[in-house]
Amino acid sequence: MGTKGEKTKHLICSESYKLFAEKGYKDVTMKDICDHTGLSRGGLYRHYGSTEQIFLEIVDFLLKNQKNEFESKIEKGVPAAEILHDVLTRYEREMVDGDSSLSLSIYEFFSNPNMSKSENSITQQYISSKNMWIELIEYGIETKEFNAIDPEAVFDLIVFSYQGVRMYSKLMDIDRNIPKRMIGQIKLLLLSDNEGV
Repeated sequence: MGTKGEKTKHLICSESYKLFAEKGYKDVTMKDICDHTGLSRGGLYRHYGSTEQIFLEIVDFLLKNQKNEFESKIEKGVPAAEILHDVLTRYEREMVDGDSSLSLSIYEFFSNPNMSKSENSITQQYISSKNMWIELIEYGIETKEFNAIDPEAVFDLIVFSYQGVRMYSKLMDIDRNIPKRMIGQIKLLLLSDNEGV
């Protein structure tokens, strides 16, 4: 696909992300996406056959983007504490930003009984995210920046805290101190005493 096609796909995903964050997954139609992108139905269907395809591409992109960020920084020898600080700072910001949260859409999409057995299930997303985080946590333990803790337990604490607050941020105003306190506790669990991030 040429540059123009890639730009069109980027436009579709970018505008669809906003719609999914605003309306949830179930209430977004291909017509809505046409209206927001200015594309004709034929133009949209040339790239995607359904809102499901678009949504999965967005979710996969977000997961791969963070995975690539972790892997490339680890390969470059960036300190684990710095990587952790960067991602948790972003998470803290995102937790109170209900307007750009896909949590409701993720819940609606993956709670569909037909999705539970597919390779794109929420379980697969969870496993992929867990592997990525465990790699970072083990890297930090190896470099002695992180305490010798159970990486899976800390990952569960991170992912379920993050997603839980993101979901609540769609339903109510979140006090900014809530994610700040949660992130502070995660850092206390992970960071060795001599790490001042």
